[in-house]
Amino acid sequence: MNAMNWLAVYPEVLLVVMACLIAVVDLFVNDPARRPTYWLSQLTIAVVGVMHLSYFNDGLTVYAMQGMVVADPMGHLLAFMACVATIVTLVYARPYAESRDMLKGELFSLTLFSLLGINVMLSANNFLVVYLGLELMSLSLYALVALRRDHAVSTEAAMKYFVLGALASGFLLYGLSMMYGATGSLSIPAVFNVISGGAASQPNHSVLVFGVVFVVAGLAFKLGAAPFHMWVPDVYQGAPTAATLLLGGAPKLAAFAITIRLLVEGMIGMAIEWQQMLIVLAVTSLVIGNLAAIAQTNLKRMLAYSTIAQMGFMLLGLASGVVNGNTLSAANAYSSAMFYSITYVMTTLGTFGMVMLMSRQGFEAEEIKDLAGLAKRSPWYALVMMVFMFSLAGIPLTAGFNGKLAVLQAVVTAGSSLYIGLAVFAVVASLVGAYYYLRVIKVMFFDEPTDTAPLAAPADARFVMTLNGLAVLVLGVLPGGLMQMCSTAIIKALAT
Repeated sequence: MNAMNWLAVYPEVLLVVMACLIAVVDLFVNDPARRPTYWLSQLTIAVVGVMHLSYFNDGLTVYAMQGMVVADPMGHLLAFMACVATIVTLVYARPYAESRDMLKGELFSLTLFSLLGINVMLSANNFLVVYLGLELMSLSLYALVALRRDHAVSTEAAMKYFVLGALASGFLLYGLSMMYGATGSLSIPAVFNVISGGAASQPNHSVLVFGVVFVVAGLAFKLGAAPFHMWVPDVYQGAPTAATLLLGGAPKLAAFAITIRLLVEGMIGMAIEWQQMLIVLAVTSLVIGNLAAIAQTNLKRMLAYSTIAQMGFMLLGLASGVVNGNTLSAANAYSSAMFYSITYVMTTLGTFGMVMLMSRQGFEAEEIKDLAGLAKRSPWYALVMMVFMFSLAGIPLTAGFNGKLAVLQAVVTAGSSLYIGLAVFAVVASLVGAYYYLRVIKVMFFDEPTDTAPLAAPADARFVMTLNGLAVLVLGVLPGGLMQMCSTAIIKALAT
């Protein structure tokens, strides 16, 4: 292989080497706090993130491994954000895991392997590479959910996730096999050429449509969109909160990326078929997610249904790229959806991070009532949590507001009465959703605390939580930089 082949996969090579090395090094670590393993993992992820940011700034698109891998600005930007999300997750997770006998080498090595799977998915240019990355990420997450082997609820959540995840992987694999049968290629650009060139004969068109249906079903599961959302509330609630954040943060960026790779870069010639499916998924997710969240008393379960609704909003952006065969608004729509995904993950990190910081040994701060009187116990944490809730609700001057505004603008720009109606529906759904976010704020600021002791958290976790809240506010006031990066990444992805 030439030097360019290796250059394109340096971050992945570093991750796989360090994941194996950290698993071995941890065998000789006697420190209960696992400091050597923890800092080695954080350093590895930071170096990988810096590499991806450097590649993004270069702005080059490189094809490697006989065209099976593409290293482009979209993949690099999302990989950098995934690295940031993983670093933040580990900072929040360390004190939580230590108090529950979960702070073992497996936590760090499995986290690195899941990040490796995410990186492989982000750089996939071939159906086999997409599936390889997906399974590597998923198998690592199944094990992370079951990391508390003596905890019946976590084990049950892992079984549900594994069984339904295997079903979804089967849907996706079957759909990709049908696409291969109809087009004769596993390469995403080759599939695009066959579909766009009309080379697929009429009998093959039916196979292509069935293939797209199965592919969309598999992607909807990974995104957690209704009606493929059954696993989300149970797994989010049952998994240790550290594992919940590991599967609810960075993997959403990977799911978004393979949706772009498969549906846009490979099958945009069939947009009229898959956009209709995405619209149905989006509307269903907004309805089920927002209405079911209102009835929840468990905070993690409420945030799970919130995730379903948020993914529905993001799908609206993906569904508005092609209008009447016209792709002029595609870059705007997909970059808006990408910006929305990144801001959502950033806010999710903070909300589940707060759940972990409030939990202590023998006590899980999972119920909404556990936040009662937080403003009196720890005013700063209550303020930061309020920022996260405002962002998820789409209140102005937060990142979530700009994400929702960008998606709505893309949907309205599509111009047809259907899309304008969808935009109005999305706004109404957001107003319904604001209720359960504001309820959390009401409990924090107006209910009497059941525990008056101030929150005790490590200095690094407090510092990162503050940075997390400030980032959500800064992106609410100055979103232009990240929006421009998303736009540049999508334009270059569509141009290749």
